[in-house]
Formats: sequence, structure tokens, C-alpha cells
Amino acid sequence: MIEVASKIATAQGLLVAFALVGAIMLLSQWIAKYLTGGRIHASAIAIVIGLALAWWGGAVTGGSKGLADITWFTGIGLMGGAMLRDFAIVATAFEVDVKEAGKAGVVGAVALLIGTVMPFMIGAAVAYAFGYRDAVSVTTIGAGAVTYIVGPVTGAAIGATSDVMALSIATGVLKAILVMVTTPMVASWIGLNNPRTAMVFGGMMGTVSGVSAGLAAVDPKLVPYGALTSTFHTGLGCLMGPSVLFLAVRAVLGG
Repeated sequence: MIEVASKIATAQGLLVAFALVGAIMLLSQWIAKYLTGGRIHASAIAIVIGLALAWWGGAVTGGSKGLADITWFTGIGLMGGAMLRDFAIVATAFEVDVKEAGKAGVVGAVALLIGTVMPFMIGAAVAYAFGYRDAVSVTTIGAGAVTYIVGPVTGAAIGATSDVMALSIATGVLKAILVMVTTPMVASWIGLNNPRTAMVFGGMMGTVSGVSAGLAAVDPKLVPYGALTSTFHTGLGCLMGPSVLFLAVRAVLGG
């Protein structure tokens, strides 16, 4: 029976992945509702569970793909890959009202620029404080503070080592989780209750996953607007990281 189940799970890996994610979301919603009283959104809990499962999968198999290294869960690798991720991001944009999006105007553009440069500066300062002195490492870790996609893209372009790129990804993941958890807490304080502020917020925060999950906890109707500008934020970071920002850091640090 176990052998048959294993063959089915391997042959239908993507379906198993969807079923597993669905089960995790149900569990997360139960935890959010009954154990946290709604204070922590289910998506944040689901990400923590996912990270724990990824660590467990890597520890058990000694592999590098987390849970996807276990035969029964190989479909996780496809489901969590770039193809479906990008498809999901693009799909959210179809719910955007163009008229509402246009209201962000110059404010949205400025938010994108500030939201790219400010996290980079903070990340670069932290990298320097922890002993990194070369421009490549400081830039890569700083770019990771923009998003966990911008970090490795920048690092690969300027020749960073794998351990530095791993740090940049970890920095971006930490930022995404912080944005996700704190967004519902500050929403009323910053007036995050309409499409325009959602777009500005997405441009400032940058992380698509963190912004989307955080806005989902505030108002699901705001998710497409935040995701729209945070997606542009990732693209802008990938352009500026290996070019303008790297040259600026090298001018300051030299080499």
C-alpha cells in the first residue's frame, strides 16, 4: 500500500503539492482563529510552517531543495518554482482597476524609488557593521533587503559568492515575514484602506509576498493594487542593484 501511494504521489506530484498547501492553509486558518484570536493572519502562520517543513526536509534528506527532496513531495519544487510564482503575480494584476491605479501618480513613483533605495541603504549598513568591507558583498546583502529576488539577481550579476547571496535571500525573507505580520497592526494608523495607499504601500515595502499577505489580512480587495507596485519594485531593484547602487557603493568603499 505504501509503495502504491508513493508511486501515485510521484506521478501526480503537482496535485499532491496543491493538496499539501491546502491542508497547511486550513491548519493555519484554524490556528489563526482559535489560538491567536485573529491577531496573526493565517498566511503568516502558513509561511512559518512552510519554512519549518523545508528545514525538516533538508535535514532528513541532506538535500538542498527542502521538502521537494522527499519523493512524496517532489511536486513542491514545481509548485514553488518561478513559473507558477510569476503566473500568480501576473494574475493578480488583472483585478486592478486602471482608473484607481492611475490615482497613485507621482506619489506612487516616488514611493517606488524611496522603497528601493532606503531598504538598500539599511541592508548595506548592516552588512558593513557585520564586517563586510568589499563592495560586491555589501551591495548584494543590501539588495537582499530590497527583496529576496533582487539580492541573488544582483549578486549573480556582480560576482558575489554563494554564501553572500544566501545571506541576501535570508534578509529578504525576513523582511517579507516582518511586512506580512506587521501590516494589519499598522493599517489603521497609516490609512491603509484604499487602492491609492495600497499602491504606495506596495511601492514602499517592495516584497510581493509580504505585501500581498499583509493586505489580504487588511482587505483582500487591496491585494492587487499592492502587488502591482511591489512587482514594479522588484523589477526596479533588479535594474538598479547591479548598476547604480553597486557603483555608488564601490565609490564609497572602493574596490
